[in-house]
Amino acid sequence: MGAQKSIHARNATVDFNVDLTQKLCGALLFPHIRQSSNPFSQVIARLSIKHPNLFGRNEKLDVLWDKGIDDFNILMAFRRPRPDWLSQQSFTIQHSVAPEIAVHGLPVDHFTRSGSGGVNLSRFSVGVDFNEPSTSHWGSKTSIKFEHVRPLNNEGHTINRDMDGFPITSSGRSYDNMIVLKQESQYAIANDDSFTKFNFQMEQGLPLLSKWLIFNRFKIVASKGFKLGPTFLVTSLTSGSIVGDMAPYQAFALGGIGSVRGYGEGAVGSGRSCLVANGEFTIPVTKELEGAIFMDCGTDLGSGRHVPGSPALRQGKPGFGVGLGYGVRFNSHLGQFRVDYAINAFQRKTLYFGINGVGS
Repeated sequence: MGAQKSIHARNATVDFNVDLTQKLCGALLFPHIRQSSNPFSQVIARLSIKHPNLFGRNEKLDVLWDKGIDDFNILMAFRRPRPDWLSQQSFTIQHSVAPEIAVHGLPVDHFTRSGSGGVNLSRFSVGVDFNEPSTSHWGSKTSIKFEHVRPLNNEGHTINRDMDGFPITSSGRSYDNMIVLKQESQYAIANDDSFTKFNFQMEQGLPLLSKWLIFNRFKIVASKGFKLGPTFLVTSLTSGSIVGDMAPYQAFALGGIGSVRGYGEGAVGSGRSCLVANGEFTIPVTKELEGAIFMDCGTDLGSGRHVPGSPALRQGKPGFGVGLGYGVRFNSHLGQFRVDYAINAFQRKTLYFGINGVGS
């Protein structure tokens, strides 16, 4: 359920939007490893505040607060108006606390789910984004930010080692600090019969002070879709690698939605490098309903042993996984509702629910 309210102040309209969602499906079908007797623990809340003219010169302020089952995130962004031919600047402050499941989570039920490994991450960052003027097919974004990462246990206390006694941070202290310069470029072209997308991200940790992380991390995602008669085939390839200093939580995690279906989040493995391939056929049934057949596979390219503490190897994760299955897609004015039924290499089955493209 949601509520939206507009307040007029100094000829500007401030929009408030509050949304509460009860995650009954997830609670009933896939109970959490950590059970809670609090009936409100399954409530997801979102508060959004937008001010389009903060100081009377079209400065925009956006505040977004999300509260999940075991996590929360607050983001504040301030943008000043600039001519279209100049890069658009956005100043951001963000703070979040969330369970670190992808790397430190414990695989259960033949790798179909990942349970809590007792590690949560508190992240605070402040920085500035520069969005370059877009061309017909290309777009780019550059950002620089300071990030402070502090590991916490499930009780909210600061820790610097996991349940097996291995360090969680790169610095060896109870926190990591870093200045990260990030460059992202995107290419997209589409028509009625096909599309092509390419995304390149590169992050550089800058050595401004001792014990601040120095690393280079890149990730490439390429996808192609085209019609085959009445059906539509979508293929994608994702690769990435990191060199230099790294904490375990910076590793590339494999498994779950958006990676290798049939596995829990990070249950395939985590490494300094990764390679993931996805393929999906969609078959129209009616105007709104589509059937889908998919196959995913991913590997850490043997780099799991190069992550500090080797968390994936200690947890017995295979480092390579294949998942295949089928699903349905229902298109509505609210977005696309997705249901996927996947089987992993251990013949274990997993059901996924999702919604894409929901308007805010």
